[in-house]
Amino acid sequence: MTTVSGPGAQPAAPAAAAEEPMTHREILVVLSGLLAALFTAMLSSTIVSTALPTIIADLNGNQTQYAWVITTALLANAASTPIWGKFADLFNKKLLVQLGILIFVAGSVLAGLAHNVPVLLGARVIQGIGMGGLTALVVAIIGSIIPPRERGRYSGYMGAVMAVAMSGGPVLGGVIVDALGWRWCFYVCVPIAVVALVLLQRTLHVVTVRKDNVSIDWLGATLITAAVSVLLIWVSFAGKAGYYEWFSVESALYVGVGAVLLVATLIVESKVADPIIPLKIVGERTTALAIIASVAVGIGLFGATTFLGQYFQTARGYSPTVAGLLTIPMVAGTLVSSMLSGQLITRFGKWKGFLIGGAVLQMVGFGLLGTVDHLTSLTLISVYIAIVGLGTGMLMQNLVLAVQNTVSVRNIGAASSSVAFFRTFGGAIGVSVLGSILAARVATISADGLARLGIDASSGSADTGLDLAAMPAPVAEVIQHAYGDATGTLFVVAAAFAVVTLIAVVLIPNRALRTTIDLVEESSPADHADAASRG
Repeated sequence: MTTVSGPGAQPAAPAAAAEEPMTHREILVVLSGLLAALFTAMLSSTIVSTALPTIIADLNGNQTQYAWVITTALLANAASTPIWGKFADLFNKKLLVQLGILIFVAGSVLAGLAHNVPVLLGARVIQGIGMGGLTALVVAIIGSIIPPRERGRYSGYMGAVMAVAMSGGPVLGGVIVDALGWRWCFYVCVPIAVVALVLLQRTLHVVTVRKDNVSIDWLGATLITAAVSVLLIWVSFAGKAGYYEWFSVESALYVGVGAVLLVATLIVESKVADPIIPLKIVGERTTALAIIASVAVGIGLFGATTFLGQYFQTARGYSPTVAGLLTIPMVAGTLVSSMLSGQLITRFGKWKGFLIGGAVLQMVGFGLLGTVDHLTSLTLISVYIAIVGLGTGMLMQNLVLAVQNTVSVRNIGAASSSVAFFRTFGGAIGVSVLGSILAARVATISADGLARLGIDASSGSADTGLDLAAMPAPVAEVIQHAYGDATGTLFVVAAAFAVVTLIAVVLIPNRALRTTIDLVEESSPADHADAASRG
């Protein structure tokens, strides 16, 4: 159907790809399988958000473990994304995406069978590795078969699927928890993944031309995974009772080891022939700014919205189903803005205005959510999260589009996955840091409330259990109010990062979208680097 250029492709390959583009119908057929796979991966990230209060209570977990159920999957996702992305530039993308689905299915089954939190966390790591593959490969394949100018409309479809999965997942999760139990939040992803596997086998036909003697940067992959892991462990436990303070010997040790590993990663990546994260591409202005924006988007989006389900259930006392339904305004906002912006970008070829508009809307939405407490009107909250959804729909896929417009097909996997990596990395940081902030604020507010009841909470910690039904009614009410009043702080932090997103997208060069799949002037790897620098 379409030949996708690999590292060893001849100079004529990009031109050939441009001369024989796929038809709209052919692209839609391929997208059916790709988007089904992407939907499955994204759904697994969000469907558990509504179920988490029930899961943690059932498995006798605490607030730290609550955050880590999300963080472990995001960490594995982030750490594996650049590896999958590099593989996409070297090996057959179809086989890779199918492997990603199989790994994801294995993790989902194990998560559903988990009998304690540690087993669940291990299963989430496996899920995250599969999710990293699906996220990176779907974007890479789309970038390999569609020119940037036409990619807007298809990115809109992709954004819509991501919107439904990310924002609709809590709704589905709530219904499943109430009707079938939380374990089915993991099992439900399996049949969808199998359908995606069958669709891809039937519809996706991508030929990858690869060079001989391919070298894989295993050392770089190991170093970057270790660096990310160490830093996330640090931000997850710093400042919490029973662990260590932000400014302590332990913190200094974690930060020092993480910094050394990052420096070692940069040294290795600058010397190897096929780096996991090509520094020349990442250092290009558009990509660098898109990465900064993606980190900030990830911190705000994953970090802040992860705790919405907990707010609706713990602070407001709603069932998982109702808590999921209360996130529908975000679904609608993201869906509408993603589809509409994609169509308008394809029609007019203008994309930067949507990035700026999305960043402004996200900043305003998070700022408004920063005012919520345990008594805030649900109508107001619905409006606020709808604004966040509108901004998110304009940002996520259009940041990837801006980057893909500056690189050739042979590097599109690495470039796209680099953006996805840093967005997910930001999300993992956001969940960990904001989870720590929430736990600390809840501990402080609840201690004051319990003191008014004549209860000594001086020996308590932020890692108290979340099973409110097992608490005396007055104590449960204090904890509920504490979670409601503390949640607003998370969105204030998210709004601050949205400001960073806005600054980054304003500075991204406003380059016209090319109408060819590849950079037509490319004739060699050296020429490609020059072309990418010129944008």
